[in-house]
Amino acid sequence: VQLQASGGGFVQAGGSLMLSCTASESTFNYYIVGWYRQAPGKEREGVSCISASGNDTYYADSVKGRFTISRDNTKNAVYLHMASVTPEDEAVYFCARSWWPDLGGDYVLRGCASSGMGVWGEGTLVTVSS
Repeated sequence: VQLQASGGGFVQAGGSLMLSCTASESTFNYYIVGWYRQAPGKEREGVSCISASGNDTYYADSVKGRFTISRDNTKNAVYLHMASVTPEDEAVYFCARSWWPDLGGDYVLRGCASSGMGVWGEGTLVTVSS
């Protein structure tokens, strides 16, 4: 199983960017997927995650109202639309999917702790110019 995060790049503060996470497995649609980021000198933090159906989502307070997570299960893809970016959003962004298929429960609503993610993709760098 491989996950590929893409879409990173340079963006001006206040601008928008769309990140994509695609998977090599056809069963990707059954799993919870999350976006995480790590800025230089900081610990990795959870940004957003989405249930297999797309009905449940979670956003960190720092991105709530600015970022939108979505998924297209016909394309084995999860997206993170970043709007009104700030220099604090500059980081390497990773996508990951859960160890186990989504069976419901409150893992998404509780914020998708990274310990519950079993497959990680390589990150994509987002650089914000002020």
